[in-house]
Amino acid sequence: MSLHAPFLDAARSWAELDPDRETAAELDALLAAAESGGAAATVAAAELADRFAGRLEFGTAGIRGVLAAGPMRMNQLLVRQVSAGLAAYVAAEVTDARVRGVVIGHDARHKSRAFAEETAAVFLGAGFRVMLAHQHWPTPTTAWAVRTCGAAVGVMVTASHNPPEYNGYKVYWENGAQIIPPHDAGIAARIDDVDAAAVALGSLEASRAAGTLVTLGAEVEQAYLAAVLELQVARAVPRQLRIAYTPLHGVGAELVEAALAGGGFDHVVTEPSQRAPDGAFPTVAFPNPEEKGAMDRVLALARAERSDLVLANDPDADRLAVAIPDAGSATGYRMLTGDQVGVLLADYLLQHGPTAGPRLVACSLVSSQLLRYLAASYGADSRETLTGFKWIANVAMAWKAETGGRFVLGYEEALGYSVGELVGDKDGVSAALLFAELAVWNRARGRTVAEHLDDLYRRVGMFVTEQVSITAAGAQGLAAIKRAMAAFRAAPPAELGGVAVDEAVDLARGEGGFPASDVLIYRLAGGRRVIMRPSGTEPKLKSYYEVRAVVGDGEEMAAARGRGLGELAVLRDAHQVLLRAALA
Repeated sequence: MSLHAPFLDAARSWAELDPDRETAAELDALLAAAESGGAAATVAAAELADRFAGRLEFGTAGIRGVLAAGPMRMNQLLVRQVSAGLAAYVAAEVTDARVRGVVIGHDARHKSRAFAEETAAVFLGAGFRVMLAHQHWPTPTTAWAVRTCGAAVGVMVTASHNPPEYNGYKVYWENGAQIIPPHDAGIAARIDDVDAAAVALGSLEASRAAGTLVTLGAEVEQAYLAAVLELQVARAVPRQLRIAYTPLHGVGAELVEAALAGGGFDHVVTEPSQRAPDGAFPTVAFPNPEEKGAMDRVLALARAERSDLVLANDPDADRLAVAIPDAGSATGYRMLTGDQVGVLLADYLLQHGPTAGPRLVACSLVSSQLLRYLAASYGADSRETLTGFKWIANVAMAWKAETGGRFVLGYEEALGYSVGELVGDKDGVSAALLFAELAVWNRARGRTVAEHLDDLYRRVGMFVTEQVSITAAGAQGLAAIKRAMAAFRAAPPAELGGVAVDEAVDLARGEGGFPASDVLIYRLAGGRRVIMRPSGTEPKLKSYYEVRAVVGDGEEMAAARGRGLGELAVLRDAHQVLLRAALA
């Protein structure tokens, strides 16, 4: 293909403005190849057209993309544009925004520090006081610091658990929670107005001397750690527990190890090959503890150490994965789902935390319905929200303002948990400490974590869940996802697996009492449920399946689980046949 003039001019202009000489040189090489003729020119032209066909979309999750030059990729010039738009919006919307300032944190991914410093320079140029993390740290530390420092806004440079070629930019509002509408649209509109060539940049060195750039040092991390330790609810329980842990080459090790040590857990071993932050993630194909193979090394360590509990964070330590001993497993350990970890923590905190006044637990819509049943058994309130912790945090704060009650726990099935009101986002550091405490509490009463979970199933029913994600990369993949969602909207299934669909709910049409969102829900008899939604951060179409199996008196748990799994498989397979046909 040939590269038409607007793309060619846009690419040349971008290369001239790009402050990162690495990506500028990369773009120059693509331009030269595109103009050289032959097969190489066709490939280069197609690549440039893809990079300059638009700009990464800014939404409630901020932005996230592959590291490379161009507006459809993640790079320093794009960060400059986004930061300029964000600064303009915040200055207009938040009282005393420039004086209150911005908190900026970052993880250890490729380019994260450079992006954080670029963000700082833009905000300084816009007249803001800037509070910049002294080094990489976990995402929840940034969310906590926004509220603690009284900042008007916060930025965390991270791509969470995405592959190493990705990075991203997450925004926190003044309440310490991720932005929700209408702020996302307002910020995006301001970004559209940015002239990258005219963005004023402040000098980091001069601003430090003037006091307008403040370094948030280790004392901030220590204050956050002290607040995490205050979340413990059963301090008197003996802490004899062997724990194996991995941060998956991310930034969680220092604070998680310190939290566990401060909580009295002395027998913690960290997988040495994955302890140091490394943006290349050399020992895992995909740095997400949910992905197959990501936990292999820490599970091997756990077997060698005969560990009682296995904990893992994702690279920015806002998520937590848990495995418990299981003699029947090939690895000797059983991975718990996010739903299982979430309801176990909720039960533990509802049972041992303060009971006076209203209490709330919350989870995302695609998490298990078990939490609602559990909350009712304690006389506590529960809420379901749209997917994303921004919704959980904002719903919790609104509920607290209305009732004066206490937020106990929020979670989403994708391994994210918020213990109490400490952080307005998911927090893998505090969740690690509290789950370790839950494990020793069970040991002290002669129960295992697995038996604790079975106790919950007997009380409120066994909820069997599964998520299936279909990756459809590129522009064609995104088009296929949109086409499939449209097909299901136009003709909702009347039945799935021989069971009638009792209710079809389309959140895009404002149904179900939720903010408008690209989500479809199908409810069937007996507590069966199917939810479909495109991912907000990855090129995936996600489907969530759930069935409820009531455990009969005297029924073996294995029998109830087998019955639930069988019903789930029928439901899943029937839906997947229809879905893959719609994607074709």
